[in-house]
Amino acid sequence: MPRPDPVWDDARVLVHEVVGERYRRLVLATDTIATTALAGQFLMITVPPTGGERILLPRPMAIHRRHPDQGTVEVIYGSAGRGTTALTDVLVGESLLVTGPLGRGFEFPDAALPTEIGPEAPRTALMIGRGVGVCAIMGSVEDAARLGIAATVVLSGRSPANLIGLADCAELGATVIPVTDDDGSSALPALGERLRGLFAWAPPDVILACGAGVLARLAADLGAEWGAPVQVSLEAHMACGLGYCHGCAAPVATDPAVEGPLVCVDGPVFDAVLPDRAAAGREKPAGWTSSVRLEEVNPRIGHAESRSVRSRPAARWSSVVVSQLAGNIRSW
Repeated sequence: MPRPDPVWDDARVLVHEVVGERYRRLVLATDTIATTALAGQFLMITVPPTGGERILLPRPMAIHRRHPDQGTVEVIYGSAGRGTTALTDVLVGESLLVTGPLGRGFEFPDAALPTEIGPEAPRTALMIGRGVGVCAIMGSVEDAARLGIAATVVLSGRSPANLIGLADCAELGATVIPVTDDDGSSALPALGERLRGLFAWAPPDVILACGAGVLARLAADLGAEWGAPVQVSLEAHMACGLGYCHGCAAPVATDPAVEGPLVCVDGPVFDAVLPDRAAAGREKPAGWTSSVRLEEVNPRIGHAESRSVRSRPAARWSSVVVSQLAGNIRSW
């Protein structure tokens, strides 16, 4: 699917509120981005100076919801590092410079799309998200509702108060599986067995995931068992989000003459496959161009006139071999 051209926009802050125990929700007025953003794309948000301190680099944040009829998008973030802590001081009515929509988003493969030929079982999709990683998959829940795809969404968090997306999924008619650390239901063995039981007789047509790296491995395991394509959204520190600074190159083993994938333009969404399947040279889903082994992703890591920006063209990478994906990068 062609990506929309990103723009710079001075987006007015319409809502800035606390969500649960750890997060904040921003509603931004940006007509162009609201009407063009694809599921799984992200924004680069420039944090304004606060207390005489300047935050030099913008912060990447997934687009949680898109409301094209209202000309708004929603972002949910956690206050963790210097930049996001400064962002909490932004008031309703102020404006934020945002760049977007950026990156490769989630797509439903043809096999997951409803057909008009005869009565068939509804197409299904399994989405798995943890923490603010839920934001990356929520656009796909919106798309599933629009396309008539039955969505089952795993919402994972430390506690019930830290689950993101419950109200959104209820609004969009998705089936929700809430799991938390508090009661142990988010543990991978327990979650894996629960999902295997749920889909024992009718596996989903596609699996989409974002959150802790181990969830990508679980998604890849389930996809391999069920023969379902898997897409995972990765995160990285970014300085520009456009592919020019090369600051978000994934640490992968590649030919020395070939640059590995950049999370901002080649991702953040990649098709995923297990290492043993890639090594065996099994057939890849249509649209795959090549694959790389991600050895480790380190967990450290409006209404004004819109201005077009040019991003670096995506490279040839569209898939990753899930080997060891650590936790996400949320400390900015």
